[in-house]
Amino acid sequence: MSATPITASSRYINPGVTKIVFATAVANKSAPTRGEINAGTDVTREVQNADGWVTESKNVDTPDLDSEFTGKIPGRTSAEDSSFAFYADEAGADARQLLPRGTSGFVMIFDGGDVPGRKMRIFPVRVSSVGMPIDIEGGDAAVVNIAFAITSVPAENVAVPA
Repeated sequence: MSATPITASSRYINPGVTKIVFATAVANKSAPTRGEINAGTDVTREVQNADGWVTESKNVDTPDLDSEFTGKIPGRTSAEDSSFAFYADEAGADARQLLPRGTSGFVMIFDGGDVPGRKMRIFPVRVSSVGMPIDIEGGDAAVVNIAFAITSVPAENVAVPA
């Protein structure tokens, strides 16, 4: 008798599926309302690149005198430094208007799309920096790099409301 196999996933790629919304107010990050989501700004079409947006736990060594083996336990949880590269507009009509340094709010990431019942992640954030790298060779579209400080525990595996 063999172990029961895990249910096969319905695989996808992020482009065309994943949605990203910035909202200024969410009363309960573990149960956002459709109104709070709709009041946010869908920034998906302006995101050129995303970096971070994951939580992780450092493992803590737990050696003891009775063994040569050093076990580990989960330690403190934190979020990676996170940012988005948004496309820049020559006149400045881009993400810089929505997300100047110091702006607080919530980044909502709908990994499987904004579809009721699917899962999303919500990160309470404050914009920590807004930068404009210069591509001297002109091989890429101009971008605005916006970095975020994740200010409290993100809500993960939250059901997308109807």
